[in-house]
Formats: sequence, C-alpha cells, structure tokens
Amino acid sequence: MQEFDLLIVGGGSGTQVGSLAAERGMSVAVCEPGPLGGACITRGCVPSKALIRRADLLRQCRDADRLGLDCEVGDVDLGAITGAVRETVYEKAENQAESLRGSDDHTLYDGKARFVDDRTVEVEGHDERVRGERVVVATGTSPTVPPVDGLEEVEFLTSDDALYLEERPDELAILGGGYIAAELGHFYAAIGSEVTIVQRGDSLVPREDPDAREAVTEAFEARERCTLHLGCEATGVEERDDRIELRAEGDGEEISIEADELLVAAGREPATEELAPGEGGVETDDAGFIEVDDELATSAEGVWALGDVVGAPLFKHAADHEAKVVAANAVMDREEAIDYSGMAHAVFTEPQVASCGQTEGELEEEGREYESARFEYGATPMGTVGKEEGFVKVLADPDGTVLGCHVAGPEAATLIHEVSVAGRVGEGTVEEVAESIHVHPAMNEAVLGAFDELADPLLSTAPDWSDVSME
Repeated sequence: MQEFDLLIVGGGSGTQVGSLAAERGMSVAVCEPGPLGGACITRGCVPSKALIRRADLLRQCRDADRLGLDCEVGDVDLGAITGAVRETVYEKAENQAESLRGSDDHTLYDGKARFVDDRTVEVEGHDERVRGERVVVATGTSPTVPPVDGLEEVEFLTSDDALYLEERPDELAILGGGYIAAELGHFYAAIGSEVTIVQRGDSLVPREDPDAREAVTEAFEARERCTLHLGCEATGVEERDDRIELRAEGDGEEISIEADELLVAAGREPATEELAPGEGGVETDDAGFIEVDDELATSAEGVWALGDVVGAPLFKHAADHEAKVVAANAVMDREEAIDYSGMAHAVFTEPQVASCGQTEGELEEEGREYESARFEYGATPMGTVGKEEGFVKVLADPDGTVLGCHVAGPEAATLIHEVSVAGRVGEGTVEEVAESIHVHPAMNEAVLGAFDELADPLLSTAPDWSDVSME
C-alpha cells in the first residue's frame, strides 16, 4: 500500500488543495482518469464559452443592420472551430498533468478511484492500494440520462459530446431546458442548425428569476431556426434511417420531432456510484451527493469533499471557493465554515443572464415582504445609442437590504459583480450600490438606475434616456 499525507480523488478544483499541501511539505496523491482540470476545462464552461463567443459574434453580425452596418456571414466550419477549442483546452489539461508528474511532492494515478476502506482507495489500472492520512473528494458530476423509453438503445449526445462535433447537424433536437440546453441551443442555432427544444417546464432556464427566464424564453421563441415545445414530457426515442425521432406529450397532445442529432441536457448527477463512498464511511444523500457540514467535512474522519459532488451550487467558481475552505481545514488545521454570501452566477445564452441572491419566486414562496425595481438598458445612454435590449432588476427588503439582483442582456455576467461585491464585503444595501460613482456612459448605469429607484430619492443620480429615440 502506498501512503500519503493527502489523497485527492478527482483532478479538478481539488488539486488546488493539493498544491497548498505540497508547498507545506506534504506528500500528495491525485487520482484522476483524465483529463486533468475537471469538467470545466475540457467538458464544461471553458470549451462551451469558447463556442458561445463565436455564436455571439455571429448574432452581432446578423443583427448589424439595426446599427446601419452591412455585414455578411459566410459558411461556418464547425470542425475547425471545435478542433481549435479542443486543442487549446486539452493542451491546458496535459500541461497540468505534466506539472504533477514533474513534481517531487505529487504522485499522479491515472485511473478511477474506488473506496475500499477508511481513507483508502483502489485505483483502476494500479495494483497497490492508495491511502491518505487526509482525503479530499472532488469527483464532480456527470450528465444525467433520464428514463425515457428507447433512449438507451439509440446514440445521443450529452453536453460532453456536443462541444466537439465536427459536422454541423442540420436539425438538432434538445431534451431539457436548463442552462446547458439554452447555451448549446444558442450556439447551434447561431451556426445554422434548426434547433428544437423539448422542455418539461413552461419556460427555459427555470431556476432563474421569472423576468429573466421570460426574457430568455421569448428570445428563443422569436429567433429563427428555433422551435420550443414547453410543458412537454418526453415519452420515447427511436432511431430511423440514421435519424432520431423524439416523441413527447403535452396538454394531451402528442408531438413527434425528427432530427439528425439528439442532445440530452437533463441535468447533472453526482459521480459517486463507482466511487463507493460508503466503503470509506462517507455518507451520501438520496441523490448520491456527498453530505458535508459547514466546514465541508464528510461523515468520515479526515475526509473532506468539495465541488459539484457535494451538490448545489454547481458552479466552478463555487468549487474554487470551496477549495480554499477545504485547504484551510484539511491542510492548515483550521475550522473555517463555507460562506456563499454575495456569490453570483451567469447563463451565457441569448440574452445573457446573471443572478445574485434570491429570485422573486423564492421570496413569494417564503411570504417575505420585499420591494422591486427594474431598469431597462434602453434607458441608459449606452443602451440607447447601441440599441441594446435588457434590464437590471433588484429585489430588496424594505429596510434597504438587497435580497437579489437579476440582469438579462449584454454584459450581464460582468454587470452583476458590483452587486456581488456589495453583498460579500459590504453591508449588502441598496445605498452601497446607488451611492457608487458609475462610469458614464457605460452599461453599468443600468445597475445604478435599478438601485436608484429603491434608494433615497435625494441620492438619485441615474440619467434617464428612456424617452430618447435614436431612429
């Protein structure tokens, strides 16, 4: 048996804990079948955003006539795009692997790990067991395959596959309507595929604020090459002459969709089944996510967990934040508790959506009293001259505490951050944002406008261009 001071199971954000341990003279083992970097680097946010960046440019070119510009878009070489993205992200993953292999303090085990005893695993392809005095589990999640009749008998795409297609499908059916479906649907529609989305709920991105999900849903319904079937449950899948037929039912009606490819984007599930955490005394919930306390410690002594495998929030930036807490506790013997206050997230679709705090639906479900203000991009100078569509919505307690902020439109993922900072390191009040001196003219004045509406009227500084036309 090989023994180490610290054993990391998973090659994503957990390796950050290993780096700190190695700097402090600890011996570190990392078990990962590859590629390194976790889902984000090669199968998630990095390659998907590289594709979406191209989709955004295509959309801007096609919409340029509204600004008086004449742009033409030629053929799109999907293979060249995905090939370039693959080369970039896999080179990064290999560089990480080479860095670990070249480290005197790290040992990389290429293979899946499985618990066989307390803080002890067997690694696929390796004869000796590996034991850590301390263990960090960060195995992430994998795409969920829903129990749809016939689905397991046909070839379908998951988000992992859809990122690297070499040929553009003429017709793409998407099962699911969450952020993965919305982002990849945006990309494939932009490059010319006919996209059909079948969604169980009555809107896309159902976990977002009602105004945000309405904006995304309406944008998809209005765009060319997109068809939505909302409130529909998939009932069967069948392959016919190299094509896929997806059947669904909604409002008592049956629909049949034929496509070249089927993308299943029905969520993510924890990668714990093959890990056998119970053999190591690590408890999981009914869905298979590892249970942790507020210090991210598991039920097993000397074992911590972080990232998607511990459940929501399923974001890479959340995992990186969790890695800092686990490093403090598992490596430096501290007792730090995880704190997600002020953390935002974004959906990179069309329109882009960003959110921080609670949604209006959540507040209504709680029966909580709140105030709301919404400010349109078009009421700012930059929004007017650029003919930008979008809005900033703020939800606040009557005492001025910010409860949530939601942005839909260009630069949403950037605009949300001043609200995030106020909630993280400030008092989290409306006045903190409203009293900040915002750059003029810039889209951040939409944030100022929304917060100004709930702030002291005497403090109002937001310019209102809502009655100005640039026609």
